[in-house]
This record gives sequence, structure tokens and C-alpha cells, in this order.
Amino acid sequence: MDDRPRGGRRAALLLAVITPLIAELTLGNPPLSQIWLMLLWIPIYGAGTVLIRELVRRRHGGWPSILLLGLAYGIVEEGLVLQALSSPTMYGVAGWAPRFLGLNTAYAELNLPYHAVFSVALPILLTDLAFPALRDRPYLKRTGLVVAGVVFVLGGLLLRFTVATSIDPGYQAPAAVLAGCVIAVVLLAVVALRVLAPARSPAPAGAPAPGPWVAAGFGLLAGFGYLALLFPFGGAAQPAFTHGAWVAAPMLGAALLAALTWWLVRRWTTGGGWTDRHAICLAGGALVGHTAFGVLANAATLVDKLELSALGLLTVVLLALLSRRTGTGSITSPTGRHGRPAAEGSTR
Repeated sequence: MDDRPRGGRRAALLLAVITPLIAELTLGNPPLSQIWLMLLWIPIYGAGTVLIRELVRRRHGGWPSILLLGLAYGIVEEGLVLQALSSPTMYGVAGWAPRFLGLNTAYAELNLPYHAVFSVALPILLTDLAFPALRDRPYLKRTGLVVAGVVFVLGGLLLRFTVATSIDPGYQAPAAVLAGCVIAVVLLAVVALRVLAPARSPAPAGAPAPGPWVAAGFGLLAGFGYLALLFPFGGAAQPAFTHGAWVAAPMLGAALLAALTWWLVRRWTTGGGWTDRHAICLAGGALVGHTAFGVLANAATLVDKLELSALGLLTVVLLALLSRRTGTGSITSPTGRHGRPAAEGSTR
């Protein structure tokens, strides 16, 4: 008897496809004229995020578990596969800020949280909103879980022997760095799947949820602001046009912004009144903010800027259509698991 949830395969496929689109294409990496490069990213991104969601759902975990595994994913991609976390030459990121323990500090602060949010959490959130009946359940049977794991590993090897070797030929991260990355991934996985899961719903203790448009505006400012603080743009050699040790200022600012975002979203989602529509607006604002930054910093030509802007508008349209399909159910607390619909009495 097939005990796979009805629609699970379609949900898993949607998640696998939208993950690299959100993480790479809507940021302008690559431009639409080179969209075929997404074929290189879909295996590791898509299978990786599906694998994370399946593992967390099987443990009845919540968003802290998803975010920690998102950090682990970022370490795998950036530290083990591309090895950009430690490379002294790739992307020129070694010059962004002082290196520590052989790692590119500003690049790590930028990309590891970016992967946790834009490569993992937001695609999972949007897929859950598109398939609300499955939001608390795994999408796949055990065989599907194994396949996702195999594709993830193969996708990592594909990137290692194509993208990494072409961008940074001849570089091999030191054994100590690779070992540290593996240890960090294992520790994050243990905490996410053993210590934090299964999640418990917190008692309402926060502030009442703001209006959906307020959530959207905050998401836009947070998404744009975090990237702008850490990614050099406009000809800058270091983040936020700083020089030398002054780079510590935007790095500290980005850390404070991330902490503020967590604190506010936690209060809003545990204080009552948080609905699926709020979640869509918050996610949509973050996506628009990160695409706007892509237009500013990544799009090299006027055509690229116009195409990326159009992609941002398409994102807004699709999110508006998704919002029309949703009710007023409560989807999530960042400190716990997905909630039941508000009609059942939950305001998580």
C-alpha cells in the first residue's frame, strides 16, 4: 500500500525547482541570458532542500531545525564543494575582510545565513503555502528520501568538478578547514534533528502581528539591508564602502540586523494574529528586497537589469496569486513547528 501523501511528489518537485530559482536566478546569478546554468545548480540546491525538509518533518521539527540545517547546507556548498569559504582567490572575497582560521569572514557571514534563509527556509515556506494540506508531513517515502540524498551528493560532485574547477582551478582547501567544515555540519545536524526536535509550540508571549503590508516592508528592508551591508557593490572593495578594520562596522550591523529580524518575527508569530497571508508578505518582501539588490549589484548591463526587474515583478504577481489561494491559517512560528489553522484555535 502506498502511504506517500497525495500530491507529495508534486510538492517535492516544486520545492526542488524553485529553490535554485530563488537562491540564484532572482539574485541575478546567472543573468537570464544564461539560465541554462541552472541545470548545474538544481541537483544540489533542489535535492538538498528537499532532503532537509524531509528529515525535519520526520522528526516533527520546526523552523529552528530548518534554519540550522540551512546553515549546514551552506557550509557543504561553500566550504566543501566550492571551497569559497577558504579560497584566497575565488570571487576576490579574501579581500573583503580579515581572514580568520583560514576563512573568508565577511563572505561566510554573508553566504551562510543567506543559504539558510533564501536557499532553504523561504522555498520550504512557499511550498508549504502552495500545498497546505501537506505542510506538517513528509512529501516522500523512504525511497524518495534516499534518492534525494544521492542526488544531493552527485550534485555536489557536479559543482565541484565543473564550476569550482573552472572558477578557481588548482585550489584545494587545507585538510584542517575541510575537517572543520565536516565537524560543523555534523554538529548542526545533531542539534537540529536531535536536540531541537520534536518541536514544541510556544505559548503566546509576543506582540500582536502587524498588518501584512508592514511585514512585507520589514522583509524588504531586512533582505536588502543584510545584503547591502556585506556584499561590496558599486565598485567598493570591502562591504559598505569601508576600508581596513572599519569593515567590522557593517559586519556588526549585519549581525544585529539578523538578530533583530529573528526577535521581531518570533514576537509577531507567537503573539497572536499571524496568518498565512502575513507569511507570504514577509517572504515576498524579502524576495523583492534581495532581487532589488541583485539589480543594483549583480546585473551588469541595462538589459540584465531590466530582465531581473521583470523577474522581480513576476515574483510579486505569483506571490499575489498564492495569497489569494490562502486562508487565514497560521503557518509558522520561528521557534516551533508549523501551526494548525487559526479556525482550530491556534495562533502560533
